Amino acid sequence: MKKVRWVISVLLMVYVCLWFSGNSYVAKALVYARADIDDYRIFDNRKIKAGTPQPWPVSSSYNKITLSPTQNNYFKELGTVALVAVKNDSLLFESYYDGYDTNSYSGSFSVAKSVVGLLTGIALEEGKIKSLDEPVSHYLPMFLKGEKSKITIRHLLTMSSGLNFTESYSTPFANSTEAYYGTNLRALIRGLEVTKTPGTQFRYKSGDTQILQMILEKATGMRLSDYFSQKLWIPLGAEHDALWSLDHSGGAEKAYCCINSNARDFARIGNLVLHNGTWKSRKLVDSNYIAQMFTPNLITDKNGEACNYYGLHWWITTYKNHQVYYARGILGQYIIVVPDEQLAIVRLGTDRGAKIGNHFEDTFRLIESFSN
Repeated sequence: MKKVRWVISVLLMVYVCLWFSGNSYVAKALVYARADIDDYRIFDNRKIKAGTPQPWPVSSSYNKITLSPTQNNYFKELGTVALVAVKNDSLLFESYYDGYDTNSYSGSFSVAKSVVGLLTGIALEEGKIKSLDEPVSHYLPMFLKGEKSKITIRHLLTMSSGLNFTESYSTPFANSTEAYYGTNLRALIRGLEVTKTPGTQFRYKSGDTQILQMILEKATGMRLSDYFSQKLWIPLGAEHDALWSLDHSGGAEKAYCCINSNARDFARIGNLVLHNGTWKSRKLVDSNYIAQMFTPNLITDKNGEACNYYGLHWWITTYKNHQVYYARGILGQYIIVVPDEQLAIVRLGTDRGAKIGNHFEDTFRLIESFSN
């Protein structure tokens, strides 16, 4: 009993120290240890309202495709909870695991970044944003001084702001951990500094997307969740309201992550970009912007090579002569688009495959499972 009391006392002392040092988020990170697909339950959320549902047409070949035992075991071992494929605008395949179903919420993680990329394109077409080459400071005065004044919206979209946001998942003191478990994203962004000339190096970092959230809120006069609802979720006929996790009650959306929805509704995003921004003959995103999204930014990466695998907040690759565009999250969340197959794939789960270059093995396994 004395030992238990001693451990509790030490933990309390550590928590108090973290609190007064301004690092109280670390305590929460230590308690939860690892980000999870159900973390919407531990955060405040803002509802992304759906409108009139537009159920998916069901293909005549629905679930006639079967995964081989090898494929099925592979996806199960990675903790897959939902797998959906839409082909030629109809539901071709779906499977659910571990108690999840068509109605279950699951976190998007960085798939949300690609959604923010789309919303930026909508704001641009509406004239709420004048140009991708506008300085961020036109919207956010905290970027008026020094090297920060050189950062443009395009730099944010191409992950080349030059800001010193630390994207690390192995330490509780990284900016990415503070962003996830902390309660003041604006203060975190305000404290960043430019360490590379903006536009000169591609370095993936969640902070760039979070700044886009601040710009979109300022430019549109709307909360990001409401803008998403009005411009995409309702027009796309989502069947369920979604949730966007916040830094605190009534606060800012964690724009770089944390849209919580289901595989069928996430697939609508894939089908939208598959048709170059059009949904059932209604243009929602400018096709020219979609083309820019899927054009490699070619900015020098940390290896000194031209970045040919990332555009404007969407990933780019080829697989067996198929051009592929996709959104991805850290635990193997995917919205994958294969245009020449008229195919959109969504996978949600708790882990991802081995890294192959700038991509992950499960990306290619998913494409292989549903492509001809």
